[in-house]
Amino acid sequence: MLKIPVIDCTDLYHPHQDPGDNFDLIAAYGLPEIDLRGVVLDVTERFRLPPGERGEDGQATDSGGPREPGIVPVTQLNYIFGRAVPYGVSPFTPMRSIGDRMERGNAFYESAIHLILKILREAEEKVDILIFCSCRSVAAAFNRDPALFREKVGCIHLSAGTSTGDCFEVDWETGEQLPVAPGAPGYLEWNVQLDPCAFVALLRSGLPLALYPCACEHGPVAMGRFNTYYRLPGLGFVANMRKELASYLCYALYRKNRPDFLRAVTEAPSESELAPLAARRHNVWESAVWQCVTRRKLVRRADGGFRLIPAAEMRADDTEISSGLRSCVLTRVDDTGRFAFELTDRETGTRIYYRDDPALYAQAMSGALAALYTSF
Repeated sequence: MLKIPVIDCTDLYHPHQDPGDNFDLIAAYGLPEIDLRGVVLDVTERFRLPPGERGEDGQATDSGGPREPGIVPVTQLNYIFGRAVPYGVSPFTPMRSIGDRMERGNAFYESAIHLILKILREAEEKVDILIFCSCRSVAAAFNRDPALFREKVGCIHLSAGTSTGDCFEVDWETGEQLPVAPGAPGYLEWNVQLDPCAFVALLRSGLPLALYPCACEHGPVAMGRFNTYYRLPGLGFVANMRKELASYLCYALYRKNRPDFLRAVTEAPSESELAPLAARRHNVWESAVWQCVTRRKLVRRADGGFRLIPAAEMRADDTEISSGLRSCVLTRVDDTGRFAFELTDRETGTRIYYRDDPALYAQAMSGALAALYTSF
């Protein structure tokens, strides 16, 4: 199998800020199509601290810290999968301008930037960069060596930003589509808020981009066609996952902090830990990225089940759920990080994620993701 070289950028913390980051990183290790070359741990200073304290950026946190970069979960996954994937830690503060190279003279804070440049320089083929966090490290690395990026980057898959247009909310008990709750139009999505200059730098870079808006203009949990959000109705399938991966997720979900964190993932989770997960809902934004990077198809099988499968494994009686990347033109990129786009039939180097029926997509991806994760 020809594997796709990937750098995974994630704002994964320990203990977690969002357990979805721990959950998502399993895909980077488990998908057989992926050659994971490195993990970038994106860190913002104010989220490291206890509530009320001020960080190096002068901003007070209300994030429920303290927490640190997700070195523990990355090490656990390396241990479980028998890998030695390197990681780097981002600068803790945002870029000062769109052209900021973030050369501050601190090797630790710049280790993610150096890792990205090292991977690209050593690669014999083009590398895809997946961003599920701020664009800080990638934008700074691009500013340091734009020629290298133009030569070695296949595509930057950017899970960030706000889509406009037909958005709605879903009653997750009935599946009914509801009017969008009142909110401030022009909501600035979380990953963009973390570092607007970095996001704008990549949107204006001219690099090949795949955009996956993970919020609507009215908020982060409204659904739309140009949007990747959906909700898993429960995590009961974790009980059927490989023992070590189930233990890894329980370690994260229950915010454990054992010093023997490697031994911890070799122990089977208890029934008292697994049972409550069946009713634990889980917000997801990242699946669309893995679907597109691996070129997998989201399908309904003849028995009614849903799967995310390699194209070569499609059967004659499979029904594909319409979703994927569409070519577009960015008609506006504001300094704030808000942007506008138009679809086009011509190849532009910029694409955006689209799903024809968001409610059906949520149902299909929920079933498909459970099947995928239990297969790892």
